[in-house]
Amino acid sequence: MENSARVTVWNKPELPTEAAITAILDAEGLSYMRWSNPPLDVYFAHSHPFNKVIYVVEGAITFDLPKENISLTLQVGDRLDLPAGVIHEATVSTLGVACLEAHY
Repeated sequence: MENSARVTVWNKPELPTEAAITAILDAEGLSYMRWSNPPLDVYFAHSHPFNKVIYVVEGAITFDLPKENISLTLQVGDRLDLPAGVIHEATVSTLGVACLEAHY
C-alpha cells in the first residue's frame, strides 16, 4: 500500500552509532531532532499533516497502524517512513527508546 508506513531494518552486522544515523539523515538533507521516552510510555492513536522519518538510536518502540491492523517494531538502527495522515499509535519497549525524527 503506497500510503502505508514502511520500515527499513538495519541490515549490517554491527549496530549503528548515533553519529552514523545522523550522517544518513544529513546526506538526505533532512533536519531532525532527538527525542526519548522511558519504558512502556504510550502514544495514543493520532496522525500528522507531514511525512516523518524516525530512526531508533537506543532501545525499541512498536508502532501500530490500527486502520491497517499492522504492528511494526523498531530496534536500534531501524527506520520508519510514515506518510502524512497515517493514523498510528506507539508503545515504548521495556528498554525505553531514543529516536532521531525528521519531518518533510
